[in-house]
Amino acid sequence: MAKTNPGRFFEDYSIGQVLHHAVPRTVTDGERALYHALYPARHALYSSDEFARNCGLPKSPIDDLAAFHVVFGKTVPDISLNAVANLGYAEGRWLKPVYPGDTLRSESEVIGLKQNSNGKTGVVWVRTRGLNQRDEVVIEYVRWVMVRKANPDAAAPETVLPDLKKVLEPGDLVVPQGLDFSAYSFSQSGEAHRWGDYQIGETIDHVDGVTVEEAEHMLATRLWQNTAKVHFDLTFRPEGRLIYGGHVISMARALSFNGLANAQMIVGLNGGAHANPCFAGDTIKAWSEVLDKAETDVPGVGAVRLRLVATKGGEPFELKNTEGRYMSNVLLDLDYWALMPV
Repeated sequence: MAKTNPGRFFEDYSIGQVLHHAVPRTVTDGERALYHALYPARHALYSSDEFARNCGLPKSPIDDLAAFHVVFGKTVPDISLNAVANLGYAEGRWLKPVYPGDTLRSESEVIGLKQNSNGKTGVVWVRTRGLNQRDEVVIEYVRWVMVRKANPDAAAPETVLPDLKKVLEPGDLVVPQGLDFSAYSFSQSGEAHRWGDYQIGETIDHVDGVTVEEAEHMLATRLWQNTAKVHFDLTFRPEGRLIYGGHVISMARALSFNGLANAQMIVGLNGGAHANPCFAGDTIKAWSEVLDKAETDVPGVGAVRLRLVATKGGEPFELKNTEGRYMSNVLLDLDYWALMPV
């Protein structure tokens, strides 16, 4: 009997299948330090215990995306080890902050399947939950992945396409218990722009750029224990080592600090697409569009819906061509809700 794990292929999935992902992980301040070393992440709530306490939290949480990467990384051996590409996200919610000392584990349910017309690959939809040591769900999201078939002649499963929300309603968002921006320090956060200063339809060029280095990507991908072959083994992607999509997400989010320094906490993920592959040597830049705004019932806290676009060159604010397809320089199109002081 083979002792090694070849990973699941498309024909190995079935609707309703629940996957309990291996190796729980206790997060520490080491994750924060490495995250800030890998990305120009400067949001004050994730940098300072004192700032976080002044906002009503017991201390500074682990960055929302760092927690997301830990939960995501656990799922890779069971979901995307044999993936061709990670295609998109929906219905993502951050339900509780993750603090140093918390232990995270992940579980996923298969909610959709569709074999591609070439008969060699198929798309798998899963709903993943990240739980802490108290069995509290801290993060949940849906993602879909294109996965190889081991046997092209294997029978195609019945197509099931999940019915997913295109946008989370403001009522779906969870504001962390105790969060209060009524005594928020704009001088410490780095910018004076508050919720009322942003207008729906406004676009923001985040100006700065970072060239992706292969060594940093490899360190980040190993940090999150993402074992997908396309990120490490060039025989699976001879044209170049594919940069982990989460690396692009975190880089773009960190770059968005310049113009959105007070968009402190990500609480909802409406959708996301890795529009084009990213390779070492590409220079990532970012721009944002304000899609919507909503009030909350928490003192001083408003919600803003943002489109975050990462590019590799080209002019900002260009997204799709006349045929409705992403421009070739667009790497990421992410639609999310963040909390901001009113």
